[in-house]
Parts: sequence; C-alpha cells; structure tokens
Amino acid sequence: MKKLSLGLVAASAALLMSPAFAQNIAIVNGKAVPKARVDALVEQVKQQSQQPVTPELERQARDEVVIREIFMQEAERRGLQRSRDYLQRMELMRQGLLINELFADEAKRNPVTDKELRAEYDKLLAQTGGGKEYRARHILVDKEEDAKALIAKIKGGAKFEDLAKRNSKDTGSAESGGDLDWASANTYVPEFSQAMVKLQKGQMTDVPVKSEHGWHIIRLDDVRENAPPPFEAVKPQIEQFVKQQRAAQFREDLRKKAKTDYKFSEQPAGN
Repeated sequence: MKKLSLGLVAASAALLMSPAFAQNIAIVNGKAVPKARVDALVEQVKQQSQQPVTPELERQARDEVVIREIFMQEAERRGLQRSRDYLQRMELMRQGLLINELFADEAKRNPVTDKELRAEYDKLLAQTGGGKEYRARHILVDKEEDAKALIAKIKGGAKFEDLAKRNSKDTGSAESGGDLDWASANTYVPEFSQAMVKLQKGQMTDVPVKSEHGWHIIRLDDVRENAPPPFEAVKPQIEQFVKQQRAAQFREDLRKKAKTDYKFSEQPAGN
C-alpha cells in the first residue's frame, strides 16, 4: 500500500509540473481556467485602448477571467445556455464577428497602396479650388427687384453690413453682416462661386446673382492662398477614407452578386 501511495504522489507531482497544468491560472469548482483566456482578454484591451500591457493590467485580466468562470458556471447550472433568448443573441453575435472577419480579410487581400493614396490626395487638392480661400459677404433675398433696390442703396452710401442684417434671409450669416468667413470657391453653389471669383478685393456685384436659393448680392472682402497640408500629414485620414469606400463597394458588390428574391427597402447612394 505504501508503494502505491508513493506512486500516486509522484504522479500528482508530475501532473502539477506538466506544461498543460502550467497553462491554467486557476481551478474553479474542479474546472480548469486556461491562461489563454487571460491572453485573449489582454490582447483585446490592448487593441481597443492602445494602452501598454502592464503587470497591473494582467492582474486585472486574471481576476476578470476567474470571476467570469464563476458566473458562467452558475449560469450553466441554471440552464441559461439553452434559453431561446441566449441562443438568439449568440447567433447575432456569431454573425457580427464572422462578418467583421470577412471585411478584415478583404482589406488584407486588397491593401491600399501609397500610389492610390497619393492619387486621392491629388484629387482632394483639385477639389479645394486651387488652394485659394475667399472671404465674402452676401445678402440673400427672394426677388430680383429687391436685390436691385438694395444694390442701389449700397451704391448710394448705405452700409452693406447693416442691410444684410435687416434684409438677408440667410439667417446664418445675416447676424454677422452677411459674413461667410473664409472658404474655398467650391464651397458655394456654382452661380455664386463663379460670380465671386471674378470680383476684386472690396468689390461688389453690380447685378444680382441668381441661384437655387434666391438672389444674391455678393461682396468680396479678401482673398488668400491656402497652402494644403503635406501628404504625410493627412495620409492616415485619407487611408481611412479609402478603406471605408472600399468596404462600402465590397458590400455593394456582394449584394448585387447574391441570388435572392428579396427586395431591399433602401438602395445605396448612386443606384
């Protein structure tokens, strides 16, 4: 009997020293809690918060993993893992995780190149109106004759700012005397920008300018060169934008290729 007992002790000691046992951080009600859960939780926190892995973080992760095991065992003892509500939510979570993996895999298979990012950068620069910014004021009214009357008053000595406050239906700029602040020409509707860029500093349009919003009287107060940010400074934002565009296109391509009798209630923009 003594030899048998010594053999059991030796076997138990070997088990405790084995690599498999060393990978468990605790035993809860006879069930092992693997260290892999701690590693996964630490990695998740690291990715979400970008914080470094510290001994304190690892300690908190171990505590969290063990308390979760305690809670899970009690939930399973009550049979909650078989409830309809739990199974439905688990299915939705499974779908969400798998779809995230799909889009991550697509991004990995088709990485964005520097050439594509620079092309997008050049495109954005072209859309800013050649690097110039304009500071203009305007008075917006509904009728052409009203605009002409106001132009006559300004030419007769009335102050543009005062008339804008009293007459402009553009409430966003009226309170500041019609001031539109600094903006590139392409910020405005075409009729407005085309008339504005022809003005000299301090000059006002001689005739009202019609747009979809009504009739404008425009005065150009100043012009300045707006040096664009260097490519490297905005590269992360452009990359994020391009990735979002690609993800949207991938989503739409899959939707179009799918054979289904379902009619989507909302079509993506451009369809």
